[in-house]
Amino acid sequence: MASTSVTLTLPVLPLDDEVVLPGMVVPLDLTDAEVRAAVEAAQAAAGKSGNGKPRVLLVPRIDGTYAGTGVLGTVEQVGRLSGGDPGALIRGLGRVRIGAGTTGPGAALWVEGETVDEAVPDPLPGAVTELVKEYKALATSWLKKRGAWQVVDRVQQIEGVSALADNSGYSPFLTVEQKVELLETADPVARLKLAVKALSDHLAEQDVAESIAKDVQDGVDKQQREFLLRRQLEAVRKELRELNGEKDGEESDDYRARVEAADLPEKVREAALKEVDKLERSSDQSPEGSWIRTWLDTVLELPWNERTEDAYDIRGARAVLDAEHAGLSDVKDRITEYLAVRKRRGERGMGVIGGRRGGAVLALVGPPGVGKTSLGESVAHAMGRKFVRVALGGVRDEAEIRGHRRTYVGALPGRIVRAIKEAGSMNPVVLLDEIDKVGSDFRGDPAAALLEVLDPAQNHTFRDHYLEVELDLSDVVFLATANVLEAIPEALADRMELVRLDGYTEDEKVVIARDHLLPRQLERAGLGSDEVVLAEDALRKLAGEYTREAGVRTLERSLARLLRKVASQHELGERELPLTIGADDLRALIGRPHHLPESAQDPAERRTAVPGVATGLAVTGAGGDVLFVEASLADPETGAAGLTLTGQLGDVMKESAQIALSFLRSHGAELELPVADLKDRGVHIHFPAGAVPKDGPSAGITMTTALASLLSGRQVRTDVAMTGEVSLTGRVLPIGGVKQKLLAAHRAGLTTVIIPKRNEADLDDVPAEVLETLEVHPVTDVRQVLELALARAQAPAVAAA
Repeated sequence: MASTSVTLTLPVLPLDDEVVLPGMVVPLDLTDAEVRAAVEAAQAAAGKSGNGKPRVLLVPRIDGTYAGTGVLGTVEQVGRLSGGDPGALIRGLGRVRIGAGTTGPGAALWVEGETVDEAVPDPLPGAVTELVKEYKALATSWLKKRGAWQVVDRVQQIEGVSALADNSGYSPFLTVEQKVELLETADPVARLKLAVKALSDHLAEQDVAESIAKDVQDGVDKQQREFLLRRQLEAVRKELRELNGEKDGEESDDYRARVEAADLPEKVREAALKEVDKLERSSDQSPEGSWIRTWLDTVLELPWNERTEDAYDIRGARAVLDAEHAGLSDVKDRITEYLAVRKRRGERGMGVIGGRRGGAVLALVGPPGVGKTSLGESVAHAMGRKFVRVALGGVRDEAEIRGHRRTYVGALPGRIVRAIKEAGSMNPVVLLDEIDKVGSDFRGDPAAALLEVLDPAQNHTFRDHYLEVELDLSDVVFLATANVLEAIPEALADRMELVRLDGYTEDEKVVIARDHLLPRQLERAGLGSDEVVLAEDALRKLAGEYTREAGVRTLERSLARLLRKVASQHELGERELPLTIGADDLRALIGRPHHLPESAQDPAERRTAVPGVATGLAVTGAGGDVLFVEASLADPETGAAGLTLTGQLGDVMKESAQIALSFLRSHGAELELPVADLKDRGVHIHFPAGAVPKDGPSAGITMTTALASLLSGRQVRTDVAMTGEVSLTGRVLPIGGVKQKLLAAHRAGLTTVIIPKRNEADLDDVPAEVLETLEVHPVTDVRQVLELALARAQAPAVAAA
């Protein structure tokens, strides 16, 4: 007999990842706020209407989403659960199709719902009767296996098709999705079919497991237990693969076929086949299987025998380097030499000697912004090789270079192996960027791990901790970049060929700005090359007065700022395009110059306008720089005798100041300096920019000159800068960084430089255009320095100046 649908208004009781079917009686925990709110709202509504037991709508909520069908439930009892927490016993009565939300008493969510018609024909058709018998038989069989004899009679007594199908909701093997499907299936016959299928599938899986267990359990004894357990696991895997339509042994056979088909070196092939054997013997539950698969994937992805052909067009390679980088002739010469030698060795059949190929390890050392990193890509382009950049700045773990042992979870090969894999060839150009920034801590010293990588005599048998097979790195061109050579460990620096990039001259900066920086910044600013033109005098002024650096990064930022200003003014209608920018237009666009040459300042405003101030030259991590030294004498009545040093100086520089003072005390009469008062008056030497640490012996003659200027009352010439170590006997000893210091003097607008005589050979490294603008005086004695640096006396010497 058909039933009619009824519209109900009920409070919603959500069930997270749980489903209740009609006919089921379930206890619910009232400590859950939503459950308690629904029960209290139902109790309030029942008490107001007097319609008997409180009624709620049990709705499954899967991942925050409510099902479209719920179950009408009655609150049979409210009390305490077995654990002592408050709870309610709720009985499921029938399905309700959820409609629109509505209002009701309490804090619960109220909805309108319509009962679902679950009528079945009476009497039942023969097919449905057989289905009922099949379900009862399957349920009885499953319950007997579990020993639930008291439930067997209860299932046999259920007559209704709908109630019998909903009874499967008690089955623990059903997933939440299967239970939701049973709940939302309105047709009782279709629902019973779903229950029969789920139960039969579960029994089939149990039968397979039992048959496997029976097959492998026969004949088990104590000595064969481990072997037979592995056979059982293998049998389970076999059955699972057959259910999924896979062939037996497909995975391990796939790896074996891949290894045999790959072009691997013989020793690597043997190691890989051993790992495949282990993989075939391991189980899916063992973590070793996943480790082996990851290792095999890594080995098979490495380009063991892949190599790119070098471009032996030597002139073409040099043309590529010249087109992409201005200056840097040392690096270009070294790459050209390398290619020429490779070509000749290849022509004579000497490409591989003693298992080693002709790789190269170059260290590009120089201040920031001179093009060390971009040069690596140009080298790869010129040679026709793949390029990979490995950033080493801040790396403190030795395993980053040599890889992790495979025993660790998440083990990976080192950065060198990953670079080879990324390049896809065994002879790429690998740029080890910022190698001087590598640190060490409790995890090891990455610089020590690089010793084997960068040694041409060893790296043809490099072993990564993860791979544990030999990897030939002898054909790789390694380019390492660094700002400070002293920060690289001596053993590591000894393995690399040093190429210094000391910075650019003003002419080179103008060429770089015109040919490389300006076109790039025009494109980024959305301007065409015909819309904005920078005259050469504007570029020269930008390089000389708006920036003062060894590289060109600040110059490029200044160009970007200039072009952004032009683009902005054009969009605001303040400036028309096309536009030609000259040197006189810069101040209106980007403000005043930041660096005015010392020679361009008013004579009275120069630092050396008073006695006791000298100009020195220094080398920092950012290139060469000009360093001023100031000296003063304390009043004999107020100041204590002795030497005071300020400016954050290192020990070596403090010792240089003591030497300079001792030399003047012992040779003052010879130099006609009034040094008698030095015994009773304090001497103060200061290096401005006190926040910047300074150290080294090369300021020795600068401090001597500053003190001599103070004692004699003669000013130091404003166009003179000097560098050199001083000895107690007045000898001028050699120092380092001559090229960088002369470039700094050139940038500062100085015209005369004093250097030690023994550094005269270093002038060969200085660009010719810089030497043409500088008057360089090699000296051997402090007396020569004072003669060149001090201006002629215009007044009597006053020691109290």
